[in-house]
Amino acid sequence: MTFLEIQVDLDPNLFTVGPFTLTWHGVFSVLGILAAIRMTQWLAWRQDRLEGDRIYDAAFWAVVVGLLGARIHFVAENWHLFQGNPIKALYLNEGGISQWGGIFGAMVGIWLWSWRSRVSFWKLLDAVSLPALVGLAIGRIGDVINGEHHGTVTDLPWGVRYVNPHTLGQPGLVVHPEVAYEMILCLGLVLLLLPLYPRIRARLPDGVSGLVFLGIYAIGRFFLSYLRADQIEYGLRQAQWASLVMVVLAMVFIPYLLRRRAPGAPAPEPAPRVEQKHPPHDPTPPPPPAPKCTVPAPPRRPPPAPAPRAATLVLPLPPQIPRIAPSPPLSLRTSPDPHRAAVPPH
Repeated sequence: MTFLEIQVDLDPNLFTVGPFTLTWHGVFSVLGILAAIRMTQWLAWRQDRLEGDRIYDAAFWAVVVGLLGARIHFVAENWHLFQGNPIKALYLNEGGISQWGGIFGAMVGIWLWSWRSRVSFWKLLDAVSLPALVGLAIGRIGDVINGEHHGTVTDLPWGVRYVNPHTLGQPGLVVHPEVAYEMILCLGLVLLLLPLYPRIRARLPDGVSGLVFLGIYAIGRFFLSYLRADQIEYGLRQAQWASLVMVVLAMVFIPYLLRRRAPGAPAPEPAPRVEQKHPPHDPTPPPPPAPKCTVPAPPRRPPPAPAPRAATLVLPLPPQIPRIAPSPPLSLRTSPDPHRAAVPPH
């Protein structure tokens, strides 16, 4: 008996303008991609000092190739829906993408960009692994509203029922909210591993932490897929086969990257503990200290008195004698007498 039944009565489509239809799935997928890009930029700069412009360039390749891979994977696993009209495989506005196809496609896009830009692919994989889980969790909100990923019928005390007439879910059935379980798995891994991210990156070679994070998610996704009402092929659901591919990739490349570590850069090891050796305990008390010989200090002499200053005799200056201007010199020549007769020369 289901005590906590969640009824979803939301139209999966927000609005339609001509041939264009905006869905909840599309809105939250875009929000998840933007959140993943922004978080990747923050981690890449904090850990490896990769510029934000480079992250945006890599994100463009990851989004384009990732959407292409997501669509190809969805068409391949649901070929019966397109067999009568293969051209419908190009109608992206009608929805239909595969999560694992998007993850593998994004990895291929990042590898292509890193190869062209000569940037380490493994550093980018480390930086994008946890943000990818955040993006997946946000995108799953749209899947919960749409109900397009069908869960199996539940007999647990909780479940979800889709009652909207336009729903893509299973009307009339109370099923497992499997996509909500995936959202909880993604957020739980991020909350658990993000505080340890700098320490893990410092101890492991580039690429190992990203493969470990995606491998752990793949293991959880493998077991959650048993609650999906998907088509079974060769004993497993297609999402489980894709999860196994991710786990195999992690198991192959993690030992390769560990062996690839440069000999001159060994993994940091904790400093050895140095144990201090204490001398054996001696029960006999130590001898009393010898009395100190105190010698009185000589009395301090008073500073010498300053020498008396010699008296200075100040004499008044003599009065200043006024200067007399010199008189002009006397001339012996006399002026001629106008009444005296001139004496003729001899």
